[in-house]
Amino acid sequence: MYRFLLSRQWVILTLVCLVLMPIMVELGRWQMHRHESQARQNSAIARSLAAPAVPVEKLTAPRAEVPSQENFRTVTARGHYDPAHQVVVRHRTSSDGSTIGYYLVTPLVLDDGKAVLVNRGWIPAPQYGDGVSFPPVPGTPSGEVTITGRMRPDETTASTSIRDKSGLPPRQIMLINSSKLADSVSEPLLGGYIELTGTSPKPSADQPELVPAPTPGDSGGWYSPPHLAYAWQWWLFVVMIPVGWVVLVRREVRDQRRTREKAAQSAAEPAEAPARA
Repeated sequence: MYRFLLSRQWVILTLVCLVLMPIMVELGRWQMHRHESQARQNSAIARSLAAPAVPVEKLTAPRAEVPSQENFRTVTARGHYDPAHQVVVRHRTSSDGSTIGYYLVTPLVLDDGKAVLVNRGWIPAPQYGDGVSFPPVPGTPSGEVTITGRMRPDETTASTSIRDKSGLPPRQIMLINSSKLADSVSEPLLGGYIELTGTSPKPSADQPELVPAPTPGDSGGWYSPPHLAYAWQWWLFVVMIPVGWVVLVRREVRDQRRTREKAAQSAAEPAEAPARA
């Protein structure tokens, strides 16, 4: 009854199933590892967001890398902005993700003579801009200010998947990276940058849109990764393959049994009598 399993078609089908099952097991394990890794990052970000604010120079120094565990840590800084050396970061989206524009990054010269990059927020691209000229930007707060913000590490292509293009118009960049901007300012530039959340004294209403804090579901902040669901999906497929194989075998057995029964019935029926002249 099951001799059909030795046919070329069924041997190939069975081998394909046997090959796919361990592959799907490994894919599920890979997704689980990604889930666990990003869950750890979620916890680190949550701890940073909940930690008390510290002066920015406690977390970074000129030419230094921001420790990964301090990503999104609240920091404070006091000094005056240097609008002559501010830049815009191309191809960044508004907080609702609906509009392409720029981030406005301005160096803040600290009271001790060092400087730190401050991402003051998002501004829209000019409606009829040529994409080359420096866009209109909100006014820079003057005098001494005290700012609060989230400490962020330097952006790289590896960390953002954004390609760092060359030959861009003056004062336009693709990535916020202190090491690449260090030579453009006179003061020693701290590593990383500050994502602005507040300024004192309060600036005029005409200011960039602040970058929102990472929230659950925000992949940019590595929250709520979908990899756990993907892992279970792959493992569910592993179970479905043998179940599907058994269903196909039973269907084939049923079809063959019906074929034999029909053949037996045909053989048992008397031959039709010849017509009389």
